[in-house]
Amino acid sequence: MSKTATQVIVPPEDRAELERRVRASTSAQRDVVRARIVLMAADGTRTGEIAATLELRAATVSKWRLRYAGSGIPGLSDAPRPGARTVYGPEAERRVLAKLDEDPPSGYSTWDGTLLSEALGDVSADYVWRVLRKHRISLARRRSWCVSTDPEFAAKAADVVGLYLAPPDNAVVLCVDEKPHIQALERAQGYLKMPDGRALTGFSHEYKRHGTTTLFAALEVATGQVIAGHYDRRRRLEFLDFMNQVVANHPDREIHVVMDNLSTHKPKCDGWLARHKNVHFHYTPTHASWLNQIEVWFSILSRHALRSASFTNVRQVRQAIDRFIAAYNSKAAPFEWTKEQVHQKTLKNTYAELCN
Repeated sequence: MSKTATQVIVPPEDRAELERRVRASTSAQRDVVRARIVLMAADGTRTGEIAATLELRAATVSKWRLRYAGSGIPGLSDAPRPGARTVYGPEAERRVLAKLDEDPPSGYSTWDGTLLSEALGDVSADYVWRVLRKHRISLARRRSWCVSTDPEFAAKAADVVGLYLAPPDNAVVLCVDEKPHIQALERAQGYLKMPDGRALTGFSHEYKRHGTTTLFAALEVATGQVIAGHYDRRRRLEFLDFMNQVVANHPDREIHVVMDNLSTHKPKCDGWLARHKNVHFHYTPTHASWLNQIEVWFSILSRHALRSASFTNVRQVRQAIDRFIAAYNSKAAPFEWTKEQVHQKTLKNTYAELCN
């Protein structure tokens, strides 16, 4: 004697939802099939007929009739599955993180996933990498810092920033520094034809050295204009020769010069400053060259004129720099200095900040 099928009663709100699932083009196929089973059962269709119409097993139809009758629409969802068995527990994760505080094996300077796995013995390298990604730990990243220990940091920084934000009336503020040892590198350049017909342009990693040159440069803070001089060396002699050019470009003007603490910049017994009463030197704090705006311009010069170029002699390097300066000065604009407060950080505070 066959069992009586479970009676399925579908309230109007459930019927509307089930019909929506059947009609929606974005519904998963399993949801459409289960909705049709319930709707057909509610209309009085027998289990065997539903199974034949939908090409399902009768047991499958009975399962979803029972699930809906017992739990409604939520019963048509898949039951939670246990998933893969947990191989490593919280203790394994703590062991991986604790191992990072130890020195790596002899012969290695840093840990990696494989070394950590081998050192722990019972943890796979894949799991180690998962733990590192979870905690956003990059073993390849290296932190570095340059902390100024200048006891007069505050006074020097305030002096320089004050010149940027509120320069003296009718005075010229210049940022001066040198870029030494600019190499004249001859690189093999050209096109590389690919098998698919494309052509790539670039240069070979092989190169020839053809000497070096030193560039002295002065950036006028108010206008962004750059004055430069080329030299073979960067002694006090070359520095003062360049400063003579700078002073000649601004006759009868008060000149304030921002520069770093290089020994060639410091006054000696040559009497140059004594002969140029209108020139005032302002030194950035030790290890704080980022306060000198000319460093920003040196970075621009390297990117646009030097990094990917090829030269067969020093003269070509100097000509390339001069062409770039001419192009730069034609549309130069002052850098917008917005940092009104500059704070000196200690190594301890810097390290704590990096770790947070």
